[in-house]
Amino acid sequence: MRRGSAMLAAGAVLAATAITASLISVAAAGPNVTRIQVIEHATTDTVVDLEANGDSSGDLLTFHNEVFDETNQHVVGTDQGDCVRIEVGVSWECRWVTILDDGSITVEGPLFDAAPSVLAVTGGTGVFRNVSGSMRLVARDETGMEYDFVFRLLMS
Repeated sequence: MRRGSAMLAAGAVLAATAITASLISVAAAGPNVTRIQVIEHATTDTVVDLEANGDSSGDLLTFHNEVFDETNQHVVGTDQGDCVRIEVGVSWECRWVTILDDGSITVEGPLFDAAPSVLAVTGGTGVFRNVSGSMRLVARDETGMEYDFVFRLLMS
C-alpha cells in the first residue's frame, strides 16, 4: 500500500510540474501566440454505424465542411477529418485539418458531446509549417451545425 501511495504522490508532483512548465511556456510566449477564429458549418457530417444499432463505441464520423470567418459571413477555407466514437453520449476522438488560404492546421483530440473541447495542434503547412498550440472547439448552438474553432498558435 505504501508503495502505491508513494507512486501516486510522485505522479501528482510530476503532473503539477508539467502543468507549471506548460503555463510558464504559454506565458513566456506572449506576443508569439497568434489567435485565429473560424466557424465551421457542419453540413457534411456522416456517421458510419459500426453495429447498425445506433450510437455505439467504434462508430466513425467523417466530414469535409466549409469554414467561415469570425463574422460568419465569408468562406475562408475548408476542413476534413474523422472521429471515432469512444464513449456513447460522452466523447469522440478526432483528427482533422483546417485548410486556409495561407496553409493548413492539423489538430487531434477529444470532441465532447455536451462540453467545449480543447484539441492539440499537431502540425501545419504553409505559414503554419512550424506551428504548435491548441484549438478550442465550441458548439455555437444546440443544433450541432456550427462550431467555433479558436486556434491559439505558437509560431516559431
